[in-house]
Amino acid sequence: MKINKFVIGGLLILGAVIFLIANATAGSAQYFMTVDEFNAKGPDVVDKNLRVSGAVIGDTIQYDPQTLTLIFEVAHVPADAPEIETEGGLAEALHQAVNDPTRSRMTVVYVGVKPDLLRHEAQAIVTGYLGADGNFYAEELLLKCPTRYEEAVPDQAGS
Repeated sequence: MKINKFVIGGLLILGAVIFLIANATAGSAQYFMTVDEFNAKGPDVVDKNLRVSGAVIGDTIQYDPQTLTLIFEVAHVPADAPEIETEGGLAEALHQAVNDPTRSRMTVVYVGVKPDLLRHEAQAIVTGYLGADGNFYAEELLLKCPTRYEEAVPDQAGS
């Protein structure tokens, strides 16, 4: 009889732990998508926490140092590694993305200090939400400039 109480108590504790983990994970989950996927979702993702990756289009960068408001556009870059390799690597995929006027794009609005790596053909990973006005409001902005790191790779590999 005592063993049954311990088993039932243990199962209840295990169930509570599983419930708490599932609840915490669902609350902080972020969808990661490409610009094509983001644009396809449209109004379905308004005000949802999202993470989107794309190539920065340098001509669209606008920065107001008074309000620290940064506005720029990103173009669609494939998410699949094999597809990126088919295009000639990440640097070439980013180059093709910004120079192809048929690629889908999205406008990003970020308030904060302008990052040094924000430049034409940089890879931007933005975390934020789609506003009702159709702009993506980034709360976090990560940038990678693959051409900056390509030259360093052979030196590191040879060491």
